[in-house]
Amino acid sequence: MFLQNVITASEQVAILYILVAVGAIADKTGIYTEKVAKSCTDLLFYIITPAVIIESFLSLEYNPATAKGLFIAMACGFVLHTVSALISSLVFNRCPCEQSCIYKYSCAYGNCGYMALPLAGAVLGDEGVFYCSAVIISFQVFSFTHGIYVITKGKGGEKVKFDLKKLIINPGVLSVIVGLPIFLLSVKLPMIISSPLHYIASLNTPVAMLIFGTYIANTDFKSIFKNWRIFAVALVKLIVLPLFLMAAFRLVGIRGTLLVALSISAGAPTANNTVMFAAKYDRNTGLASQTVAVVSFISIITLPVMIALAQSVG
Repeated sequence: MFLQNVITASEQVAILYILVAVGAIADKTGIYTEKVAKSCTDLLFYIITPAVIIESFLSLEYNPATAKGLFIAMACGFVLHTVSALISSLVFNRCPCEQSCIYKYSCAYGNCGYMALPLAGAVLGDEGVFYCSAVIISFQVFSFTHGIYVITKGKGGEKVKFDLKKLIINPGVLSVIVGLPIFLLSVKLPMIISSPLHYIASLNTPVAMLIFGTYIANTDFKSIFKNWRIFAVALVKLIVLPLFLMAAFRLVGIRGTLLVALSISAGAPTANNTVMFAAKYDRNTGLASQTVAVVSFISIITLPVMIALAQSVG
């Protein structure tokens, strides 16, 4: 089982990095450069990501059992991201502001969609996908509120006014507001609407990975080994947080598939949103790309261990 988990996680990472490699090659050959990719960030931010969120609600079939499971998983997801946000803020609070915003976001937010979801499907089946989809809801709410606040915090460490309106009126939260009633009311959208929504949502992984590839192509990897904080992000994100959360969830009685699904979500590598948000809000995309790349590579080893551990204690 442990070896199978290693193979499954490695395959998922390899698939993503093939897409990243295509983006990097496209940048080096001038076909699709980092400058062009930055202009596509708004497409991903305002159109594709909301389509993914809304479609995730459409894919869930409502009944009392699924609704209960959804809200339990959602509650656990909110706990997961609250703990992650608090720990990341404490650990990287003393870094220079331009760096700390990247480290805090990188540590708090994992690759719930691109990595955790397909991995849960391969390891746990449809039930695991269902629970991880619920965690994605909390991820979107947190990343588009707390995450935006962290990533846009003023340069030089000055205080920034917390604008609740701007943090709520954004694509991620609005998409949840649209999608949740669709699930609860069992609304079936006509094909003329659901099909375009599906086509747009299916662009999510390839577009995000191609954009990421252009940033990787322009990253100075020699400087990675001079920056120990990137490895500190990996330590906290891939080992400390998932172990702490796994133990906490286990203590309150969560077991079985839900525990494993939550452990996969908690132990997922840094979200690619880190690069997207860095580009969107004019932060250090090079540092963001380096951090995502390093943490993702290390997760090839750590994720299977966390999955096997969760299965053994669950």
